[in-house]
Amino acid sequence: MSHIFTGVGVALTTPFTNEDVDYEAFENHIEFLIENGVKSIIINGTTAENPTLTSEERNELLEVGIKKINGRVPVIAGTGTNNTQASIEASIKAKELGVDAIMLITPYYNKTSQRGLIAHFTTIANEVELPVVLYNVPSRTNMTIEIDTVLKLSEHPYIVALKDATGDLEYAKALKEQLPSDFALYSGNDDNMLDYYKLGGEGLISVVANAVPFETQQLFDEVSNNQLENAEKLNHNMLTLLDALSVDVNPVPIKLLTSELGFGHYEVRLPLVTLEENEQKVLSEAFNTFKDGVKQ
Repeated sequence: MSHIFTGVGVALTTPFTNEDVDYEAFENHIEFLIENGVKSIIINGTTAENPTLTSEERNELLEVGIKKINGRVPVIAGTGTNNTQASIEASIKAKELGVDAIMLITPYYNKTSQRGLIAHFTTIANEVELPVVLYNVPSRTNMTIEIDTVLKLSEHPYIVALKDATGDLEYAKALKEQLPSDFALYSGNDDNMLDYYKLGGEGLISVVANAVPFETQQLFDEVSNNQLENAEKLNHNMLTLLDALSVDVNPVPIKLLTSELGFGHYEVRLPLVTLEENEQKVLSEAFNTFKDGVKQ
């Protein structure tokens, strides 16, 4: 089986205008991303504020998104929760709507053992029969998918990739050395994309690409083409922008930038709150500086 995608996938934000999902802005954002070369779009992930969306909103976002994308890039739906049966139901609905793959986060709050992880993920994969991207993000779930567990899960015919948001390059390196070549490793951390590509990662599931898709994909392409000097320079500029984006939890900062690009108002849903005015100013200036720099 070939990889779902190679390069940059975007963990898509959900635009709001006057507290409602702005589907027109959502479609315009998708078009912007595809025109700028992204290789996959992930709908209803953490960056989409998935926990605050109703099931009706999540399904409509998938339906609208799939129609807009129209097969141009693969669509991955974030359907994982800490409830196995609910994850199955959401995944089956996503399959009915026409997604190419699903992404499953490790259970949180009622977190389980490694044996429980295997049972949870394989039960969903067996029921849904779609390619599965595992999502390892211990900073949000307080648990990790251990290396031996990933290796065991990789034996399943539908479990084909990992979004690795551990930030641990030694973990990624060990996996790369032991996993079969048809299992894809995607970084889930924008700030380590260059190093992740160098160790053989197949791509990135990105937050910053919501605002700078062309440059994020360009960095991947430069590493692939062994243009490492160019990649290092672009990565240096990207890290400055990422530092500014770290002012608050994702997706609070990135949604300021997507709103400035015209994709919805600057709104998030509680319990998230928007940046203070002075923080917005600093981030906007960093964004403009980055854009000016890459034009030179």
